[in-house]
Amino acid sequence: MSTLPMSAVDKVKNMVSGEKGRKIAQLDSVTRTLSKDDRITTDSGVKQQTADEWLRVTRDDKIGPMLLEDSYSREKIHRFDHERIPERVVHARGSGAFGNFRLFESAEDVTFAPVLTDTSRETPVFVRFSTVQGSKGSADTVRDVRGFAVKFYTQEGNWDIVGNNIPVFFIQDSIKFPDFVHAVKPEPHNEVPQGQSAHNNFWDFVYLHEEATHMFMWAMSDRAIPRSFRMMQGFGVNTFTLINKKGERHFVKFHFTPTLGVHSLVWDEALKLGGQDPDFHRKDLWEAIENGAFPKWKFGIQTIPEGKEHDFDFDVLDATKLWPEDLIPVRYIGEMELNRNVDEFFTQTEQAAFCTAHMVPGIGHSDDPLLQGRSFSYFDTQLSRLGINWQELPINKPVCPVMNFNRDGQGRHTITKGTVNYWPNRFDVRSPATLQEGAYLDPPQPVEGVKARTKSAKFREHFNQAQLFYNSLSPPEKAHLTAAFAFELDHCDDPIVYERLSQRLADIDLELAQNVAEMVGGTKPSKAGRPNHGKRAKNLSQTEVQPKELTIASRRVAIIITDGFDKVIFDAITTMLKASSALPFIIATRRSEIFPAGVEKKAGNGIMPDHHLEGQRSTAFDAIFVPGGAKSIETLKKSGRAIHWIREAFGHLKAIGASEEAVDLLTQAIALPAVKTSSNDKTVESYGVVTIAKISPDSLREAVTAIKEGSGFLQQFWNQIAQHRNFARELDGLNSQVAY
Repeated sequence: MSTLPMSAVDKVKNMVSGEKGRKIAQLDSVTRTLSKDDRITTDSGVKQQTADEWLRVTRDDKIGPMLLEDSYSREKIHRFDHERIPERVVHARGSGAFGNFRLFESAEDVTFAPVLTDTSRETPVFVRFSTVQGSKGSADTVRDVRGFAVKFYTQEGNWDIVGNNIPVFFIQDSIKFPDFVHAVKPEPHNEVPQGQSAHNNFWDFVYLHEEATHMFMWAMSDRAIPRSFRMMQGFGVNTFTLINKKGERHFVKFHFTPTLGVHSLVWDEALKLGGQDPDFHRKDLWEAIENGAFPKWKFGIQTIPEGKEHDFDFDVLDATKLWPEDLIPVRYIGEMELNRNVDEFFTQTEQAAFCTAHMVPGIGHSDDPLLQGRSFSYFDTQLSRLGINWQELPINKPVCPVMNFNRDGQGRHTITKGTVNYWPNRFDVRSPATLQEGAYLDPPQPVEGVKARTKSAKFREHFNQAQLFYNSLSPPEKAHLTAAFAFELDHCDDPIVYERLSQRLADIDLELAQNVAEMVGGTKPSKAGRPNHGKRAKNLSQTEVQPKELTIASRRVAIIITDGFDKVIFDAITTMLKASSALPFIIATRRSEIFPAGVEKKAGNGIMPDHHLEGQRSTAFDAIFVPGGAKSIETLKKSGRAIHWIREAFGHLKAIGASEEAVDLLTQAIALPAVKTSSNDKTVESYGVVTIAKISPDSLREAVTAIKEGSGFLQQFWNQIAQHRNFARELDGLNSQVAY
C-alpha cells in the first residue's frame, strides 16, 4: 500500500528548486505578455490595420451604413458579448494568489500521501479567498464567513481543501444547502439585502434549524469581519480520513493558522470600508505580496484513530461541531506561503475550480453527510460555470500526467493519438494502476445500519459547543458579538424573527439574551433556556491565536503632514517602519509636493504624498502618526478632516502617535482627560496613544531590534502598532465618548 517512489534525481531537484516551478512553467506556456512589438490580429491570427472604425459606406459629407461583411468588427463585438460566465452561486466574490507548501515533519504514521510525508517536496498551491453571500460585485468587508480554498498541485494529482475561516458550518446534511443558500441570499421579492445576513429570512432559517446555533455564534463574532485574508485561519470544516501504509485509518481535520495571528476589523470600520474601499481585502493581499511581505500559515492536523471516534460527547462527523484542541491537539507539520500574484484575474482566479472530491492516495472521504453532498455538488457546479472540460483549464490542470479515456465535449484541449478510446483494449494501453504504482485506494470498510432519512443520536445535540464558544471569548469579543446580534436583528422588521432569536439566545447565555432582547425590542427572557455548562476551550478566542513574536510586518501606517512638518521625526518614523517591514503612507492636505520646515519651497525639496486627506480615510490604515512642526500643526488644527482622522482612529482602537506640537492637536481632537499626553521629553503611552512633547537624541536612537522591550518613543509606538488594537480603550468606554 504505497505510491511510486520519487527518483533520487527528482528529490534533489525538489530540494534545490522546489516543485513550485512545475506549475509556474505550465502556466507560462500559455501566458502571453503585452509588447509594443505586438500587432492586433483577429482570433484567427490575421493582422488588422485599425481597431477603431467599422467598415462602412461613407463619403466626406455623409456617413453611411455599416457593412456586415466586416468580420473583424463583428468578431470583436460578439466576443465582448460572451465574455461573462455564470458567477458562483456562493463564494462569487474572491481573490487568489500562488504559493508553495512545504512539510517540516512527516505524517507517515497516519498517511502514506507523499504530500504529507515527503519533507523534500515543495508543492505549488493556488489559494482563493472569498466571501460567501454576496455577488461578484459586492464589498469585501461585509459580515460573512470567508472561503479559504487551497489547491495543491501534487505529483499524484490535485488535492483540494475547500474550507472556510470558521471551523463549523450552519447545516449537518447537504440536502439543506439549497434552503440555507436561498435563506441567506437577498430576499426573493426585492433582491435585498446584498451580501448581508441582516434580514428576516436568514434569521428565520437559523432559528428553525437548531443545528445552526453554533455557527451563527461564530458568524456574529469578530471572525466574520477579518482585518485581512492574511490574518485569518483556514479550516477544512469537514472530517476526512487518512490511511497509512499499514492500512490503518485516522479521522482528520485540517487547519491553517496565520503566522501574523488572527485579527479583525471593528464593525464601524467594516461598514465604512464597504463604501470607501469595497476592494479592501483584495488590495491588501496584492499589496502585501508585491511588497515581499509574503503571507504564511502553519499547516496542522487533528487526528483520531479509527475505533476511537465514539469516545466523545459529539459526533466527529458532524460539521456543526469542532474538535476541541484540549481533547484533540493540533499537530503542526507544515507551512504554506503565498508569494505570487495572479497574472490575469479571469483566467486564474475566476476560472479556478475546487472540489472536495479531489483527494490523492492516502487521503479519503469519511461518512460526514455534509462532505459527501459537497463532493457531488462541486463537480456539478463546475459543469454549469465552466463546461465539462473545466479540469483542462490551465489554472485547474494538474502538474502530473492525466491519462484516461474521457473524450470530447465542448472546449476539449488535449489531443490524444491512438486507435482505441476504451478499456480494456487489445493493446493493453493506458491500463489501471497498481497500488505500488500509486493507485488511489478505497480501503474496505464495514457498513451496517438501517436505510432511513435520519441521523445518529449525537447529531441531535446543538447547544453545548455554542456555549463553549461563547464562554471562551474575551470580554471585548463578547461585547462585539452582542453588538453584532443587536445590529443584525435591528434590520429584521418581522417581530416574530427577533422575538424568537431573543429567546434562542437564552439557550446559550441568559445575560447575552437579555442584552440583545433589550436592544432589538424582543421580550427579555427571565430564565435560561438551559444551563450554561461554564466550560471553555483554548484557541476559540482569536486573542489566543497570535504570533509567537510581536511584529508590525505589512501593517499600514498613515503619516499625516502638511507644509512645515518636522522632517527629523518624520525620517525616524519612516526608517523604523520600513526596517520592520511595515508600510508607511504619507497623507497630506494635498497630493502634491509637501515641504518640511526650514527648506525653500522649491520643486524637489519636498515630499510627494501618497494620498490627500479627502482621498483616503483612517479606516484603510492600522495606525496613524502626526509629526510636529509649528506651521504644519497650525494648519492641521483648522482642518476638520484631519481632526476626524484622529478621532476615527481613536474610535477604532488603533495606535496613534504624535510628537512635539502635534501632541496639542491630539489633545484637541480626542479631548478626554483620561487619555494622558506628554508635556516634556518623556514618552507617555495612554490607551494606545503614544506622545512625546520634546524630541531629544535619546528618544530616537533605538535600534529596531530592541524596539519591543524599549521605553523610548519609537519602541512604544512600535509596540502599540503590534498590539493591533487597544481594547482597554473600549472596555473603559473611551471610544464611545468621541464622535467619529
